[in-house]
Amino acid sequence: MEICPLCNGLEDYQGNCASCGSMVVDMGKVTDYLDDYSAYMEINLLKMVDGDINSLENHVCLHLFHCPVCQKEQVNSIQE
Repeated sequence: MEICPLCNGLEDYQGNCASCGSMVVDMGKVTDYLDDYSAYMEINLLKMVDGDINSLENHVCLHLFHCPVCQKEQVNSIQE
């Protein structure tokens, strides 16, 4: 069983904003923002609606990142 290293606190993401190059902040899984209860739903079920049709098969977790400098958001695939 694969697990996301960011969701489980095993790693920190050190990425840069695609727009301005500043360090981005991990805001969690994209699917956590679907509704109030999505954080408590089955992960494999939510991967069917996360915006990546292959996330379940490729064992990736889509995370939302926010740039505090230019206020842009980006989604990155994290390998589980």
